[in-house]
Amino acid sequence: MRKFLTALIVIPVFLLLVAFAVANRHFVTVSLDPFISDDPSFAVTLPLFLLLILVAALGVLAGGLAVWFGQRQWRRAARRNDADARAARSELANLRAQMAAAKPESQRLPVPSGTGLYGPVGRDKQRATL
Repeated sequence: MRKFLTALIVIPVFLLLVAFAVANRHFVTVSLDPFISDDPSFAVTLPLFLLLILVAALGVLAGGLAVWFGQRQWRRAARRNDADARAARSELANLRAQMAAAKPESQRLPVPSGTGLYGPVGRDKQRATL
């Protein structure tokens, strides 16, 4: 089901990207030199669709990094809580081991022969024959 839903979303997006690329094939020059506009020292000429897709990808990457850095306090708290939980589990296991070692072995009373848990063998609680 998950593959079907993924295909249901990915295939139309891919078709839209292909249509966008075909419609925006002309080349544009991108210059990162603000002082010399006639002959910039760093300029790139590429198709418009590629430029827009690269800018969108860089925007997604920048947004993801911003969110990742913004959530660092929650990740730090989760690591701290995980360490505390591991320490508590370890301490609990040690305490249980100490209690088991210190506890005397329970003395079970012998069951008289011929009687079961509820009385004579072959009878239930209401004394009916089994």
